[in-house]
Amino acid sequence: MTNDSDHGDDKHPRRLVVGISGATGIAYGMRALELARKAGVQTHLVVTPAGQQTRAYETDLTAADLAAMADVTYRPADVGAAIASGSFRTAGMLIAPCSIRTLSSVAYSGNDNLLTRAADVTLKERRRLVLLVRETPLTLGHLRAMTAATESGAIVMPPVPAFYLRPRSLDEVVEHTVGRALELFGIEVPDLPRWGE
Repeated sequence: MTNDSDHGDDKHPRRLVVGISGATGIAYGMRALELARKAGVQTHLVVTPAGQQTRAYETDLTAADLAAMADVTYRPADVGAAIASGSFRTAGMLIAPCSIRTLSSVAYSGNDNLLTRAADVTLKERRRLVLLVRETPLTLGHLRAMTAATESGAIVMPPVPAFYLRPRSLDEVVEHTVGRALELFGIEVPDLPRWGE
């Protein structure tokens, strides 16, 4: 859960840490940055080297283009960055997409880069951590890592499409999933389709 102090004010803007790791589905992280910006939330981005490879495979964006989508960006090796400290107030962290390697590092406190260190800080400060885990089919090891991450306080949220909304495009599928994820942080996404509304 987020603390009232994490909701931001004029002196301390609301902040969300966004991590992008090397699983397929970088569109989820990109859309999260866009929607958070529209909601007036300051974003702090860290992308792993494998995440940069995925960017090159799945988009026409350069690393600079992706960085420009966030308010602040960090190098994965910069483990002394602001987001590595619990005293840096945030609403929490979203890892989208979240690879199995990153999931495992989060589950077992393997703080080998800034992304996983920031996730560990999020958990130790009892802030919300949402993992859009992208892998299928799942092995027993994957499921055990999901259990361990959940037991530590993370929310494992595989980006499963909501077909009952009858999406007309892949963009609609991505936006709905990301909108649901952002709402877990109390970030409102206008016009998000909802069942029964």
